[in-house]
Amino acid sequence: MTILIVDDNPVNHFVIEQILKSDGYDSYVSVQSAKEMFDYLDPSNAPNCNEINVILLDVMMPEMDGIEACRILKQNPRWRDIQVIFITALDDKAKLSEALDVGGIDYITKPINRIELLARIRVGKRLKSELDWHKNQEAKIQMELNLASKVQQSLLSPPIQQPDFSITASYFPSSNLAGDLYYWEKIDEHRYAVMLLDMMGHGVSASLVCMYISSVLREAIKKLTKPELVIAELNHYMTLLQNDKENLLYYFTGVYLVIDMKEKTLEYVNAGHPAGYVFIDEQQTIPLVHTSYAVGFVEDIKIEKKVIHFNSSIQIVLYTDGVLEAMGECDITADQEICKIASSTWSTDIPPIDYLLEQDLQQSQPDDMCVLLLQAKC
Repeated sequence: MTILIVDDNPVNHFVIEQILKSDGYDSYVSVQSAKEMFDYLDPSNAPNCNEINVILLDVMMPEMDGIEACRILKQNPRWRDIQVIFITALDDKAKLSEALDVGGIDYITKPINRIELLARIRVGKRLKSELDWHKNQEAKIQMELNLASKVQQSLLSPPIQQPDFSITASYFPSSNLAGDLYYWEKIDEHRYAVMLLDMMGHGVSASLVCMYISSVLREAIKKLTKPELVIAELNHYMTLLQNDKENLLYYFTGVYLVIDMKEKTLEYVNAGHPAGYVFIDEQQTIPLVHTSYAVGFVEDIKIEKKVIHFNSSIQIVLYTDGVLEAMGECDITADQEICKIASSTWSTDIPPIDYLLEQDLQQSQPDDMCVLLLQAKC
């Protein structure tokens, strides 16, 4: 650890240095002005300046006083964690208050008292060490969050682009980790299973439950396939997470569907999710209405499957409620707008969310957003 002494009076330098030496501090640097301080802190001039934990900064100096120098220090991310202790001969309470307001942690008055100075330095060292520890922890957590985000996104299905069948999605998490999840799988030559869900909340807890339920979903599709059976299986596993002692309820809304290109049918269950729309044979738009409660909300969930028939083509638009919120204050109005937009043919060359939101509304939203588009022709 290095202590930086900033004072235009050589006598003060000598006194402070002698006090530091007497207490075993042998790593310190003395400069005589704010300009010299900033020159020293410049990493191109002093590669070891990052080792500075405490600055002893005189208030009254020519050209730039200590208060202004401290203000500049605290505005720079590279220097803001260095602890500043003011040295002053002033007895002006307003001036001392201003010095602390700009970021100083304490002050000592001249003539300098040895015990006071060393006590203030110990406090400054401890605060700097704590800040460094928290910064390292934050960097570690951020690295782990980035890894978790990559793992979560690896669970999302890649687009399917075939002449007569395609599925694409737009995915905008509100933070590193999201509570939205989509997944699709080819069951056999003629059938595809598709799921879009929105977990309660967002962030770490929502993403962990998402990854958990993603594993259950994959197995359920292989074993059970039918919408009502898959949703019942997901509900069973979600209720296993409930803990009365924690008083937390884990649940998600979602739409699970199976499209059969041979039978020309769409079977689905909507578990408390925004409706979504089906554009049939380029003529009729049908909402995917609620057929059950949210998954995990109650143990004995009542599930109803619905079937939609089509002849030549089908287009399905699914979305999470974050999209509705981004479109405007009124969910009903936003839903009506989506119904109108869903009644037109969407191009797979354009991200699905572009049909619903302008580019500037797609960024920095408070909730996760996802839009899924499925198109098929017989």
